Amino acid sequence: MLDEIDKALLALLQNDATLSLAEISERVHLSTTPCWRRIQRLERDGYIERRVALLDPDKANVPIAVRTDQHNEDWLETFATEVANVPEVVEIYRMAAEIDYLMKVVVPDIQAYDRVYKTLTAKTRFFDVSSMFAMERIKHTPQLPLAYL
Repeated sequence: MLDEIDKALLALLQNDATLSLAEISERVHLSTTPCWRRIQRLERDGYIERRVALLDPDKANVPIAVRTDQHNEDWLETFATEVANVPEVVEIYRMAAEIDYLMKVVVPDIQAYDRVYKTLTAKTRFFDVSSMFAMERIKHTPQLPLAYL
């Protein structure tokens, strides 16, 4: 169970993982050793998955909706293998909707998108593929709400 100090640590690190231990300790009113132990425990317990640099996603995020008429282990294995080899595919979700999978693709332009599309459809059988382009990003945050932890 997380206490308020743990949640404060997570909030600080979600906002800026480059803060020094001294700065974090000061903000949560702990000395550095107990603060560091808490951060290590949060990492060990899986609350902190990793620390990364966030890049600007405004290059061109293209969600691709995929429907398949194949729902077997062989197809899924082929699909997973093929998309793992396409670096432009940055996220994939299996959906509970009319579409089976939703992929987020980051490409600089429509020509690059077309190359990704052709790569995916050449090696994996789909029933239907459609794409959506965002006109404007209204909200984007990598920070998760901590009230539910």
